[in-house]
Amino acid sequence: MTGKIVKGIAGFYYVDVAGSGIYECKAKGIFRLENISPLVGDMVEIEITDEKDREASIREILPRKNQLYRPAVANVDQALIFFALANPKPNLLVLDRFLIQMEKQELPVILCFNKKDLADDEEAARLVRVYADAGYRTEAVSTREEQDVALIRSLIRGKTTVLAGPSGVGKSSIVNALHGREIMATGEISKKLKKGKHTTRHSELFLLEEETYLCDTPGFTSFLSEEMAKEDLRFYYPELSAYEGKCRFDGCVHVDEPDCAVKNALEKGLLHGERYDSYVQLYKELKEAERRKYS
Repeated sequence: MTGKIVKGIAGFYYVDVAGSGIYECKAKGIFRLENISPLVGDMVEIEITDEKDREASIREILPRKNQLYRPAVANVDQALIFFALANPKPNLLVLDRFLIQMEKQELPVILCFNKKDLADDEEAARLVRVYADAGYRTEAVSTREEQDVALIRSLIRGKTTVLAGPSGVGKSSIVNALHGREIMATGEISKKLKKGKHTTRHSELFLLEEETYLCDTPGFTSFLSEEMAKEDLRFYYPELSAYEGKCRFDGCVHVDEPDCAVKNALEKGLLHGERYDSYVQLYKELKEAERRKYS
């Protein structure tokens, strides 16, 4: 029997089998011996041990198409990044850090600016344009409007999507709106958790409809790894790729060099100043981290 791990807590794995529901599973000892840990999102072969109590054991972990480490989840198709247009006002530097994390993990991104009902229409349109021009699918939405919820549902249908963004932007609201009810603790899994026996939160997949999963990512941050070489940062800003190799100097990092194609494009209005400013600030952060490392 094949299913997808939708939650893992304290050595128990909750596997959703299409048409049969959730089974509480333990992983066979061979995985520990081979130093393999099942992940949320894994497709697994299970063996039923108690159908009445819906218990089983994981016999095999099927090959992963990808694996994310922050958050720890496998077989992800895309990321849904949620930021508010107002209350709180968006911090675009933090947003760009989130986008870099997704670029590093080679995940397609859907960017939603939420709370459009609280924002100035002109400013909302401007921000959508900034990030659409950078190459991201970008929408201004409100979780209070059914047509916007329907739009998001259509964008994630048939995929496993990780949801990311800072606190207070409406992530819980969109999860619940997409499902049509509060699901921050899902029914079948909650029963198997035996009334709060296991309370530590980990990544969790919510089944919204057939083959459509949304991954809640507690603890996900916009961390920018200081292990990234400052010279590589430019590769995580998609809009800069068109200018690669067109500068005066090979390997130009588009900060202090003369005759830089990126800075020329910026002066002509072909690139957005907010994105370039965040690029320079993050470049300087990495440069300072490198200085500290070797001082």
